[in-house]
Amino acid sequence: MKFFKNLLLYISAFMPMYFLVLLKLVVELLNHNLTFNVLNSINLATLLLLMIASVWGLVWNIKFNKDKSIEIVILSKHNITDQHFLGYFSLFVFFAIPLDLSLVSAFCIYVAILIMIGVVYINNSLYYINPCLNLLGFNFYDITYMEVGSRTQRHAKIFYRGDLEIENKTYFVKLKNENFSFIDKSHKGVNVQPIKNNGE
Repeated sequence: MKFFKNLLLYISAFMPMYFLVLLKLVVELLNHNLTFNVLNSINLATLLLLMIASVWGLVWNIKFNKDKSIEIVILSKHNITDQHFLGYFSLFVFFAIPLDLSLVSAFCIYVAILIMIGVVYINNSLYYINPCLNLLGFNFYDITYMEVGSRTQRHAKIFYRGDLEIENKTYFVKLKNENFSFIDKSHKGVNVQPIKNNGE
């Protein structure tokens, strides 16, 4: 089950690319530059299924996540959205524009590249690289935090829509997957006294 959820996260990371390729395919079909042959029909169905799987994967991992929320104090944050978005989005353009999926050879190369990227993505827990969420307005933060009642500092990567305020506040976060976490807005944090980092 864990692998399946992680696989869906990987699939969802490419949702903007599926949309671009699907748009290109539909335009070509409408302009009669392509015909509804077997391969194009498979491409169309596959892209639609991948987009559905992407949406379901995000909803499952965000809205239906049953992991326990913990209350934390965020000691420091670093917005690293720009470090990953442009590089990954350029990969989408590379795939979507020049690749002719009406050719069997191009389709096979396309699938092989996605599989190879997927192996690296999942094995290295790169779930925080998700341009789809960035396009929806989420920023990606590398944070240092402590659980309320603990003095042990830990690190995690979280998504948050807007600017993450950390001064004198606590947040509830589901941190079982420390590379794909969100603020749990169903719980309200509280105001706290400033906490100094060790060594200050």
